[in-house]
Amino acid sequence: MTVASLDTSWYLAVNEFARDTPWAHNMLANYANWAGLTLLALLLVAGWLIGRRRANAPRVTATAFLVGIGAVLALLLNQAIGPAVARTRPCHALTHVEVLLHCATDSSFPSDHAMIAGAFAAGLLLLNRRLGLLALLFALLLAFARVYVGVHYPSDVAGGLAIGAAVGTLVVLILRPPTTTVATRLVRTPLRPLIVSK
Repeated sequence: MTVASLDTSWYLAVNEFARDTPWAHNMLANYANWAGLTLLALLLVAGWLIGRRRANAPRVTATAFLVGIGAVLALLLNQAIGPAVARTRPCHALTHVEVLLHCATDSSFPSDHAMIAGAFAAGLLLLNRRLGLLALLFALLLAFARVYVGVHYPSDVAGGLAIGAAVGTLVVLILRPPTTTVATRLVRTPLRPLIVSK
């Protein structure tokens, strides 16, 4: 069995599960569409607010800022990767499948939702371990939901999570030292409340 056929087989298995669980349609469609990324963004805000009360608040604030930057860069990178791959979405390529969201015409690989989620999860793990683990669960659920609603193959979301996580990690690890220096200097300016809570 080829990788492509295995990917399609897994997609159809999840799609059959979706067909058999109509009670979950609204919840997972909303989660796949907007709620999943909203929850991840809220975790980032929570991590920033919690971090402002710590002794290393400038470093935490810098990290939180970079997590957001990483998520944006992951989305922008997807705008280059997607057209280069130009993979047809399963909801266009396959017939008689359950599709719970609008089937867009852009490239199926990689999933932009999964790329953003991967960047958030990896960045949050570097910001706050507990929130990061929760973000990882949210990101995995989002990846599953994107397949469940019929708009992506499993490899689309797996690739998106991996690429997004790599982007999020690199942004934080490379840019955190200089960004922390800037945040430390901002403590002595009117922007202090954004960096520390006291």
